[in-house]
Amino acid sequence: MKAFVFPGQGAQFVGMGKDLYESNPLAKQLFEKANEILGYRITDIMFEGTDEDLRQTKVTQPAVFLHSVISALCMGDDFKPAMTAGHSLGEFSALVAAGALSFEDGLRLVYARAMAMQKACEAAPSTMAAIIGIADDQVEQICQEVSSEGNGVVVPANYNCPGQLVISGNVEAIKEACARIKAAGAKRALPLNVGGAFHSPLMQPAKDELQQAIEQTDIAQPKCPVYQNVDGMPHTDPAEIKNNLIAQLTSSVRWTQCVQNMIADGADDFTECGPGKALQGMIARISKEVTAHGI
Repeated sequence: MKAFVFPGQGAQFVGMGKDLYESNPLAKQLFEKANEILGYRITDIMFEGTDEDLRQTKVTQPAVFLHSVISALCMGDDFKPAMTAGHSLGEFSALVAAGALSFEDGLRLVYARAMAMQKACEAAPSTMAAIIGIADDQVEQICQEVSSEGNGVVVPANYNCPGQLVISGNVEAIKEACARIKAAGAKRALPLNVGGAFHSPLMQPAKDELQQAIEQTDIAQPKCPVYQNVDGMPHTDPAEIKNNLIAQLTSSVRWTQCVQNMIADGADDFTECGPGKALQGMIARISKEVTAHGI
């Protein structure tokens, strides 16, 4: 059974989507429509910008969304998902691919999300760190201890695969948590070069802003189940999908659970649509019994 998955922020690279734009008329049409909706030529930044240009949240998120969705839509008859899922930002791509969101509405929501998150990042010094080689429950306990001691907020943010969990929070709380996690036996506790504490309570202002945009957007019943980040479960009800999208910004990304549940429901072939190969690597570490590849 075929599952299609979509990456989040961090998968971007200079030149992303250029070959698609130049070789596929539908891709070119969709990219130009995106330029029109956004009011600036994001394709110029994607194809010829600098790494620094692409790292800005307000650019990165729509760029990754566009590359992912257009890659899927240009597959034609080869794009027949039995289920979809996306990692963080990628959930919006998954919803467009499954027919729950239109391309135009998906892009508008992603841009609104990016701008809201950029503002939230600028409002408070915060960051994230990747934790490698220690049990999730130990990380959860240390985060809870640090947060309760008044050093700021730190929470588990991305359950990427067994042995790899990303934490998110205030800069000082992240430093303290990383020190304790290393002392507890983690192989690595590596601060990430990101602008803020995604998927933590510090994103509440962004959540409040995005909620208005999501509530005003039409979401249809998808043509296949979409496994959402907040609970890792399949959803087809538009009201549930909306609520989960709103909750996503301040909730953990339960990617391990998404993939495990997709496999339990029959998925044995995963196709990653979009830039990079990060999800393929995570899926391989979650299960050796399935195949994961790009387009």
